[in-house]
Amino acid sequence: MELLHCPSAIPVHNCTPKFTKTSKNCANLFGKRLNSVNLGSILGKILDKNAGRCSAGVVVNARSGDGGGLETGADTAVVVEKPPAKPSLFEVFDGYPLPFGATSRDGGVNFAVASGSATSATLCLIRLSDLPEKRVTEQIFLSPITNRTGDVWHVFLKGDFQDMLYGYRFDGKFSPQEGHYFDSSQILVDPYAKAVVSRGDYGALGLEDECWPPMACMVPSLTDKFDWEGDLPLKFPQRDLVIYEMHVRGFTRHDSSGTEFPGTYLGVIEKLDYLKELGINCIELMPCHEFNELEYYSHNSILGDYKMNFWGYSTVNFFSPMTRYSSAGALNCGLGAIDEFKCLVKEAHKRGIEVIMDVVFNHSAEGNENGPTFSFRGVDNSVFYMLAPKGEFYNYSGCGNTLNCNHPLVRQFILDCLRYWVTEMHVDGFRFDLASILTRSSSLWDAANVYGKSVEGDTLTTGSPLSSPPLIDMISNDPILRGVKLIAEAWDCGGLYQVGKFPHWGIWSEWNGKYRDTVRQFIKGTDGFAGAFAECLCGSPNLYQEGGRKPWNSINFVCAHDGFTLADLVTYNNKHNTANGEDNKDGENHNNSWNCGQEGEFATISVKKLRKRQMRNFFLCLMVSQGVPMIYMGDEYGHTKGGNNNTYCHDNYINYFRWDKKEESSSDFFRFCCLVTKFRHECESLGLNNFPTAERLQWHGHAPGLPDWSETSRFVAFTLTDSVKGELYVAFNASHLPVTIALPERPGYRWEPLVDAAKPAPFDFLSNDLPERETAIQQYAHFLDSNLYPMLSYSSVILLLSSDDSA
Repeated sequence: MELLHCPSAIPVHNCTPKFTKTSKNCANLFGKRLNSVNLGSILGKILDKNAGRCSAGVVVNARSGDGGGLETGADTAVVVEKPPAKPSLFEVFDGYPLPFGATSRDGGVNFAVASGSATSATLCLIRLSDLPEKRVTEQIFLSPITNRTGDVWHVFLKGDFQDMLYGYRFDGKFSPQEGHYFDSSQILVDPYAKAVVSRGDYGALGLEDECWPPMACMVPSLTDKFDWEGDLPLKFPQRDLVIYEMHVRGFTRHDSSGTEFPGTYLGVIEKLDYLKELGINCIELMPCHEFNELEYYSHNSILGDYKMNFWGYSTVNFFSPMTRYSSAGALNCGLGAIDEFKCLVKEAHKRGIEVIMDVVFNHSAEGNENGPTFSFRGVDNSVFYMLAPKGEFYNYSGCGNTLNCNHPLVRQFILDCLRYWVTEMHVDGFRFDLASILTRSSSLWDAANVYGKSVEGDTLTTGSPLSSPPLIDMISNDPILRGVKLIAEAWDCGGLYQVGKFPHWGIWSEWNGKYRDTVRQFIKGTDGFAGAFAECLCGSPNLYQEGGRKPWNSINFVCAHDGFTLADLVTYNNKHNTANGEDNKDGENHNNSWNCGQEGEFATISVKKLRKRQMRNFFLCLMVSQGVPMIYMGDEYGHTKGGNNNTYCHDNYINYFRWDKKEESSSDFFRFCCLVTKFRHECESLGLNNFPTAERLQWHGHAPGLPDWSETSRFVAFTLTDSVKGELYVAFNASHLPVTIALPERPGYRWEPLVDAAKPAPFDFLSNDLPERETAIQQYAHFLDSNLYPMLSYSSVILLLSSDDSA
């Protein structure tokens, strides 16, 4: 998340649309979509084989809710005989304070939730069919004597939980100036819920056109089993990864995807082989925690559709997979969504692809004091959020609130959540959105509270950056989590920028925003960046070497979900965000982009050729740099968002992967990307465990061994010794002028071109299976015989050594 993906001009909450819903409603919330087909048979179709026992489950035998009793007014003279009390559906026991959440055990379910400031707590049981009508089946009042241990409320129930959901009511002070928002009329989502159910279809409003329809939590069962088929973590060395940042819905939602279940976890499974073809061995999923896509719901007069929270950086529950990314939707109380997510991870692992989750532990969807209350705020606002002395919400996230990450209870919550996704869902790591917030001191931060005694000179206040944040310490040294990939977006919306300085314990990587900015500046031909560009090619040792980290601690990227796509980076000088409905005021203004001479997609042939050249330059740079390359979904075929650099709100073609466009480009840029990625995997030297030294790498200029690091230099070249390929010569000419370069002398060998970004496809990459390969090489024989090579303006090349038979 960059600094500007939250809308600035839309009332985010209290969504009350003034229109009539015509296309979607909640009537099919519990309709039959998969109740005759289990998830295993669906995967069988997808994979053309019998696939596991991934049962999505079916809603059956739903019992109706309590019809309610008679009420009498206080001044009536009529005496009405009260009906006998209805027998409880459950046997009620004291329960256990740990673990938090709902846990199946001993023939029943234990419920435990922490709220130190609440004066009373009630467990609400809700039939799945009653949820849209907001009917509660049974309420279990928790005794502060027998159902409370410390700050934990708990109860153990035995009974029939078929199609049953749950939530909590808490009572206590409603005093915002003291940080308390207790309201016993609200049914709250358990922060530790493993699935949250509200509605089945993506984008469907509630029964009364609600943007925030009622939500409740899945009750687990000991019979909820999943066949992992022996799945184990792949544990690839991080230096070997090629990461693909992906949006689950956007990847297959377009009609051209041809998938059976577009826009879902199953849809992604159908396209995993495509990712293998591209050379991807790690997917980074944009937020898949439960969120409300209707959070920004409003009519978009520009496009004639409705604005959505498409990206999902506004979490409702951190343990739950997004149910409306599953084909099962709300069926089986959310278990179907859990199973489909697990199937995605399992099938990715079968193909040698790791799965990393983009997690948003910096804020929640409850926003500021004007936002909805559905979970954390109603459970214990003063614990979960970072508050000022008079109860105001700190807003380091730019989205209304900031999670109190270094509070003891909250950091344990985050740790428990991460462990769950690793142990139960088998994910391989996490990318932490706005991770600098995780390093800020909590609302309780003072030396006496943290260390048990005061410290002389300790002036830390709420939100101050900590050199050794307890949360990062706990994650880094956790026996489960220290073995997975941990990636920080090392900045936040409060101005804390920590790229190269994030507290890392030797294992955290960072989204290298400085790599992005430097590479963009150099390749578009800006003076003064040759030396900084060389640092990027080496894995940014200027940022990471002194702190003891390695090249693979740098996650290199040119484009991500925030900002321009790769195609737009070379097509637009300015953002074009009018479709967002905010008068083009949202989004980043400093994109370091260049339109190659004309603004927009309609341009002359020469400009379009230059744009393709620049795209090849960017991609080649990404793949020959030390560190871990990350590709943004769609960049491999040249996806355009029309110059919109902040597409958080569009559930349409702007954000959808266009499989039809990819096919049109399959013989052009997509082919180039596949071949360059494959080449990186083949080279031992392009994923080093340590920063390259002079023994392996030599810098060159227009002449061998004479690099030009001057302010006006736009040329950078190097040779790199490789145990597989022998030696590589890589050069970038970011000047508007062509140049003929002199190549390093290698007696007994001659240089042969492999990649030349200035050539049209398929001659931009001379693969061994290219029929005209030898002819193409011979066209440059007179240069190569003289140890020279011509480079056009704005181009890049890779040459390899081969035996010189004429020597």
